[in-house]
Amino acid sequence: MDVTEYLDKNIPGLQLIPSIYKQWPIGIHFLLGEGIYQFDEKGKLRLKRFEKAYQQAWTIFNELFDQEDDLILVTNVYLQKQQQIQKVKVYQPNLRDKNNLNKLNVETHPYPFDPDEKEGYEMQRFSLHCQVKDVRVEHILKAAINEDFPPLKPRFARNGADYPDVFFVNATRDIILFIYDDRGCEVIANKADKLQPLYQKYAHWVDDFEKEQIAKNLGLPPDNDFSKS
Repeated sequence: MDVTEYLDKNIPGLQLIPSIYKQWPIGIHFLLGEGIYQFDEKGKLRLKRFEKAYQQAWTIFNELFDQEDDLILVTNVYLQKQQQIQKVKVYQPNLRDKNNLNKLNVETHPYPFDPDEKEGYEMQRFSLHCQVKDVRVEHILKAAINEDFPPLKPRFARNGADYPDVFFVNATRDIILFIYDDRGCEVIANKADKLQPLYQKYAHWVDDFEKEQIAKNLGLPPDNDFSKS
């Protein structure tokens, strides 16, 4: 299924770019790695922070996706017009069956951010319709978390000034997960009841400032500090 067709039918009006939970009312913004700063006093990376973020991202993913679910794995690459994409490092290293590369779809879209840069930039969108079991998901989650920290691997390739944005679209459950970097991730769904159990289990990973509005959007009571663990 084409990703644009899927979105138009199931989550109409959504633009698949960062801050999806601000575009769509049924969503959760989770903080990752909270309580541990990225660097210690000597400027060295605190690996415990990244291990915590990996574990949180993997936990959230497994709450929302089963191995047999239909997955549309979407990657946005932002670059100057006429610039050649060097590498993406999302699909080729992380597909269990390399024959699935033949099903990879590529589209060119207008640059979705600063209007002043639209004339000089564009967005290349890659998408692959497969099943969750066909993808090494954990590697992709880690690469998204690692993207701003060159010593850490795996990592995506940078094209121009930006790293790609990768979205996991669960076409079976109509849920989308986006990990923007080591600081957090966004989840949206077409119906509130699909995210209620997730929020009730992991509300302690949500910024206190956002809890009231998220609970309201999910149809949950305002006293939403469901879990302290």
